[in-house]
Amino acid sequence: MIRPGICSVTLAKHSPEEVLQTAIKAGLQGIEWGGKGHVPHGDIQTAQRVGGQTRAAGLEVPVYGSYYRTGVSEDEGLSFRSVLDTAGALGAPMIRIWAGNQDGINADDAHVQTVIDDTRRIADLAAERDTSVVFEYHGGSLTDRNETATRFAAQVPHPNVYFSWQPPHGYTRKYCLEGLQALLPRLGTLHVYHWTIGCYRENTFNETIRPLNFPDDFHRHPLADGKEHWQAYLAATRATGRDHWALLEFVKDNSRRQVMRDVAVLVEMIRNCNAETSPTIKQEED
Repeated sequence: MIRPGICSVTLAKHSPEEVLQTAIKAGLQGIEWGGKGHVPHGDIQTAQRVGGQTRAAGLEVPVYGSYYRTGVSEDEGLSFRSVLDTAGALGAPMIRIWAGNQDGINADDAHVQTVIDDTRRIADLAAERDTSVVFEYHGGSLTDRNETATRFAAQVPHPNVYFSWQPPHGYTRKYCLEGLQALLPRLGTLHVYHWTIGCYRENTFNETIRPLNFPDDFHRHPLADGKEHWQAYLAATRATGRDHWALLEFVKDNSRRQVMRDVAVLVEMIRNCNAETSPTIKQEED
């Protein structure tokens, strides 16, 4: 079963109460509250209040969206115990984390090992509180693309470690689907959006031309424009036979109106996907 939700960072400029009201009005079922802004790391009082408000409204808190980077954050002053305490106060059974601060394609062996060691440590700590950790699939980390994410997943076979997934910017649907399928056995959540890269005529990833510039080269679109892509991603996700959250993130123009439009598309796709009686994973053609 796939369930629709939203990442609170999608409405970063709005208060927790406004995020909550938007989620209720849109018909969502859960909110991934973020550790920057809405529920800061270590702010136990805010976490208790926001978590309580969310559940009182009939919504769930499936994930605490932390910005803890394994192998890095402890040295920079953010302790995982503080993150874990905040997630507990919020009532989140899962904590989003990041795999270091270097792209996997360029990371040196020492950095990779440090990230692996810290991952094992915090996964054990989280397990003591019946909490799981889920890695962000993102650039600037060891899960920046298919090859590196798959390799890192094999390096941390901890039973309490899962992976979030989102389509890497600028790649074909075939490539994105292959990356998702590789992580299905360890898949936790999905982050849902539709972006393209506009600096290349083919609108595909090609580092040999020039580095990407953020935000100029990244263009957000209504989720309806990416419906065909996400129908394939959701079908692949449902084929696991487990429960997953599909969490809307980063809409066009950061507007609440666009959130409502994108949620309507997401909810429809999820409803149709969940209604399928025999899920299969479609193989994309070249």
